[in-house]
Amino acid sequence: MHIGLVTLFPEMFVALTGYGITGRACDRGLMRLQYWNPRDFSTDKHRSVDDKPFGGGPGMLMKTGPLQAAIGAAREGLRSQALSENGQDEHDSPKVAFLSPQGKRLDQQAVEMLAARTSMVLVCGRYQGIDARVIDSDIDEEWSLGDFVLSGGELAAMALIDALIRYQPGALGGEDSVAQDSFANGLLHSPQYTRPQTVAGKGVPDVLLSGDHEAIRVWRLKHSLGNTWLKRPALLQDKELSTEQRQLLNEYIAEYQIQEQAR
Repeated sequence: MHIGLVTLFPEMFVALTGYGITGRACDRGLMRLQYWNPRDFSTDKHRSVDDKPFGGGPGMLMKTGPLQAAIGAAREGLRSQALSENGQDEHDSPKVAFLSPQGKRLDQQAVEMLAARTSMVLVCGRYQGIDARVIDSDIDEEWSLGDFVLSGGELAAMALIDALIRYQPGALGGEDSVAQDSFANGLLHSPQYTRPQTVAGKGVPDVLLSGDHEAIRVWRLKHSLGNTWLKRPALLQDKELSTEQRQLLNEYIAEYQIQEQAR
């Protein structure tokens, strides 16, 4: 996957490209990042990239000219590279996404959809945001991590790219790792345990030490459902549960209520 990043701070992305799973994926070419800095497209002697908003008010906006030039260069750069490498139709162009708290909420389904693309441009806003006319003319879609505000879009872009890398073939050590992630099946993960067998006087559930793979599968499914019911019940509202899942969830709820009453 090839991602073009329009950002004033390309150096921030070393946190993504220099470490762990994401760093190895970038080193191996599974995820290619390329940067376009609006400051490089500024035409005044101070190379300014911000300007005052019409109507007054606090803060500044990203300067329109350099931003639009950087977006256009990023889109054309990715399109041309795809054409030279894959023979992609010259009229095809990568989608341009703006990371914004006003965007559609990112979830696992959205990540899977985006991960199927071969390229896209991510625009990282700064200051108070960007001119609405730029959004209308240059942005194809807006995505949000949630209902809160960050100082810029770089952290949001890194979070999205990290999630996308997990879906690139060969990025993870085990190809079934993504299928077992939280949200992969619409549920939270079951509790996990590792050595030592006793921590602060608490042991590991006996079933996980039994070697009985079917019993372990059932336990994990039951506690995955239970975790979701306790922590994110809204995820269960629109999920159609199988007979086994419904039975296990009911068992978990009954056991949980008994434990709560005993406290």
